[in-house]
Amino acid sequence: MFDHCLYFNTTALARVLEREWNKAFKPFGLTPSQAFMLRVVLEKPGLLQSELAAELAISRSTATRTLDGLQKLELIERRTTERDGREFAIHPTASAIGMKADINAASGRVTARLKKELGSTHFDDTVARVRSIRSTIE
Repeated sequence: MFDHCLYFNTTALARVLEREWNKAFKPFGLTPSQAFMLRVVLEKPGLLQSELAAELAISRSTATRTLDGLQKLELIERRTTERDGREFAIHPTASAIGMKADINAASGRVTARLKKELGSTHFDDTVARVRSIRSTIE
């Protein structure tokens, strides 16, 4: 019935992938959203919340909720910027920095397994096409 429906098939795929990354990040007490956001913060400390939201293609309110969770876990700090006291730069804590290699490795294992199952070329082509479709529709 929905064989040719982009919405149905991408949403179904998203649910399957969500389960995979849930398993990968569960040992860290993180959701996939939190883990991917933390990975960005670890790679680019000092990003503004708006820049972080743009990097992850999420709304500012979604970024706020995810950052709140990471702050409760003491994995990020919000620091006011010199430019504007209402702006916050996001920085990883020492605990987060200590988890960086393990979080990246957990994500890498999922990606490696999917590449093995799908074939590296098919995996890479699929990711590129989905990104292209997203860019076109936005």
